[in-house]
Order: sequence, then C-alpha cells, then structure tokens
Amino acid sequence: MARIALTSGEPAGIGPELCVAAARAFRGARLKVIGDRGLLKGCANVEHVPLAVPRKAGRLDTRNAGYVLQVLDRAIGGCLSGEFDAMVTAPVHKGVINDAGIAFTGHTEYLAAKAGAPHVVMMLVGGGLRVALATTHLPLAEVPRAITREGLVATLRVVHADLKKRFGIRRPRILVAGLNPHSGESGHLGSEEQETIVPAIAEARRLGIAAEGPIPADTLFVPARLKGADCALALYHDQGLPVLKYASFGRGVNVTLGLPFVRTSVDHGTALDIAGKGRADAGSLLEALKLARKLASPA
Repeated sequence: MARIALTSGEPAGIGPELCVAAARAFRGARLKVIGDRGLLKGCANVEHVPLAVPRKAGRLDTRNAGYVLQVLDRAIGGCLSGEFDAMVTAPVHKGVINDAGIAFTGHTEYLAAKAGAPHVVMMLVGGGLRVALATTHLPLAEVPRAITREGLVATLRVVHADLKKRFGIRRPRILVAGLNPHSGESGHLGSEEQETIVPAIAEARRLGIAAEGPIPADTLFVPARLKGADCALALYHDQGLPVLKYASFGRGVNVTLGLPFVRTSVDHGTALDIAGKGRADAGSLLEALKLARKLASPA
C-alpha cells in the first residue's frame, strides 16, 4: 500500500478540519497526518508537530508561520528518504508566512527548492481536464518576459515525462495555448507567439514531444479541440485555471510535476471565513489523496 504523508496546512484555516474529515473517509493507503495533535483529533495516525502558539480559527498569526514550514519539511524529508511514497498538502497562507519575514511564494516553489528539482510544473486535474501552467504566481504584467523558449521547452519536457511516468500515458498529446488574443494574429496582436512559443513547440517536437499550438486560448478548451488531448498547457495562472475550476471546483486536484516524489494538493485556499464553523467541504482533499495513491502505486 502507498505510504502517504498528509500535511495539515495553515492552522487558522480549514486545513486541519479537512484533514480529519478526509482521513476518516480515505481507504487503501497507509496515511500519516502531520501537524499539532490538538488540531487533528479524530485522525488515527498523527505525527505531532507542536504549534508555536494556540490557534484561533480564522485569525492568522505570524508566530505559527514557522510551524507551517516545519510540517512541510517533515513530509518532504520523509518523501526524499523513501519513508513516504507521496505527500498531500492542505492549503497554506502565503501572506502570513511572508508577513513573518520568511520569503515564500508557494508550495510548488518551496517543494522544488527543498527537493533540488531543477524545473517543476503546476498541473491541475479535474472535470475531465488536465491543465498545466508555464508560469504560476506572477503579476500579469510580468508574464510575457517570464515566458522564454528555454523555459517552455523545459516545461513541456517535464509535463511529457510525468504524464508518461506517473499517469501511464504512452505518448502524451499536449495542447499549448497562445499568449495573445487569437495567438497574436501573425504578429499584429503581439510577437510572443512568433518569437518564442512557435520555436519552443518546434524544439519540443524535435525531442519527440507531441506538442501542438499555439492555440488561441478562447478556443483551446472547446470539446472538439480537447478530444484526444492529454493535457493543456496554459501560459499563465488565470488563462487556464478558471476553465478547470468551473468544471471541477471542490473536486479538483493540484499536482506538482517534476519532483522526485508524488505531491498533490487541493484546488482552493485556506477559507479563513469559514474555518472552525463545520462548513468546509473535504471533497478536493479526498480527491487529492485518491490521486496520490494512484500515482504512487502504478498498475
């Protein structure tokens, strides 16, 4: 059975209560929940990491930022050592970690640095879709210069490799979005497609990757276009994820590709406004656990 570490996330948010609910419902793997045992009453197998200060539901406290990272570090270390086959993460709050004076841009980047992974890719799965991102948490104004030929090729290589290795797809077909409306209209609406994206796709194809595009984002996700495709590569966060979350919100799963271990997570944030009120839906976390079990235990 797959051995999975489940991190409980931001203590003031809904993460701990989601962990309790999902752990009770989840079967078919050896699960260890990591966090303060006082927040995880009801979980059968808890590894205690103590809070720095008591938690108040819905109220962030910078003094617990170090605790959040300590929980993550324990799971990462266990995955790297072979103790765990996969890790699943409840949501953290980037803002409070940064307010504590700790540079933190998100789970994906933190995991990559800790694991020494040269290039990782965020991909969300749900609603019959797989949507990977060429850039993640950037201001929109910074996206064009963050998209480079080398970066796109590296992203396509990671997506291709993990779709084969983790998802068991023999020859993945990847659709690549354009950056500009109508994919730039031959340079009249932007030059990024001609100067960067088309050459990157051509290079990827020379490497044996079945990449197609650039495809205008407004038609990329129509059913006829997606038929037979295994993944869509969006060039920035809000180009691809609104479509996926419309199709699957509350049941979507975030997967980090390019790591030396399996990592999945929820498709939502800490939901401070409902923390501790018994209204949180554990559906996405349960789906993340199920997908981690599947990816860590290939047939």
